[in-house]
Amino acid sequence: MKKIGFLSFGHWTPSPHSRTRSASDSLLQAIDLAVAAEELGADGAYFRVHHFARQHASPFPLLAAIGARTTRIEIGTGVIDMRYENPFYMAEDAGAADLISGGRLQLGISRGSPEQAVDGWRYFGYRPPKDGTDADMARAHAETLLDVLKGEGMAQPHPSPMFANPPGLLRIEPHSEGLRDRIWWGSGSDATAVWAAERGMNLQSSTLKDDESGEPLHVQQRKQIEAYREAWRAAGHTREPRVSVSRSIFPLVDDRDRAYFGQERASKDEIGYIDPTTRSIFGRSYAAEPDVLVKQLAQDEAVAAADTLLLTVPNQLGVDYNAHVIDSVLTHVAPELGWR
Repeated sequence: MKKIGFLSFGHWTPSPHSRTRSASDSLLQAIDLAVAAEELGADGAYFRVHHFARQHASPFPLLAAIGARTTRIEIGTGVIDMRYENPFYMAEDAGAADLISGGRLQLGISRGSPEQAVDGWRYFGYRPPKDGTDADMARAHAETLLDVLKGEGMAQPHPSPMFANPPGLLRIEPHSEGLRDRIWWGSGSDATAVWAAERGMNLQSSTLKDDESGEPLHVQQRKQIEAYREAWRAAGHTREPRVSVSRSIFPLVDDRDRAYFGQERASKDEIGYIDPTTRSIFGRSYAAEPDVLVKQLAQDEAVAAADTLLLTVPNQLGVDYNAHVIDSVLTHVAPELGWR
């Protein structure tokens, strides 16, 4: 059995060819797609966060709205760029959204990737530590968030408070019990996967990873997952960790599918650079008739190793079409692979 959800970047553009032409369209359609995905039997609705872009940016209002409209589906991010985050305020927002959803939040966080703006986090008021990098800053913010989410008191109560305080130091409120165990780290390398395991975070691995061996993406990811789980065991954590991978999967079952994605049948992994020094491998798309997809996905070592699969969706094609794609995977592919 495998949890299957969707991952949306929330792109929007005023182009007449897009069905998502404004920020309002992007947000309201995201809510509608999450509701539809739950009705279809999917397990998760996840959203990417990009700043200074025509995409999803501030996740917590969206997550809270979805939490209020649904009852079962997991609601998460993949990922929040921690270079931009105040971990204390983030803990408040996350606690509130988690309580609204009844404890269904699954927060993916990370160092982030190259963004639309040069050093965009500077406009949010953040600076790396002296002799440190923006990646160091992101990891420091993440570690602070993990500490705050434990729910321990930290602030000295005022001697004459406006309202009565509980005894002892004050913690960030609202606190949602269990959220600390539902934090995921989006890892692009083996080393950061090990770092996440040591700190008790679940693992997210996307369709992009540092090319560390020259092997296909799914093989490198499988090895990354193995390194993560070994580090988890070595750290002595008592709970079972979760691992997700993202894939672009399009069963070709009607003329719309073939028109949109038929040309992706021959898709392969690609090599590129996300910055001047980082060689990366970009994962292929899977687009084929369902029986072919079943055979192809059965050979994907990372998908087999993960407990959660996130389907990247082309949100600008609209809610109805994306619900159709999710349903096609759940109906025609997942049962044949033993995921349902």
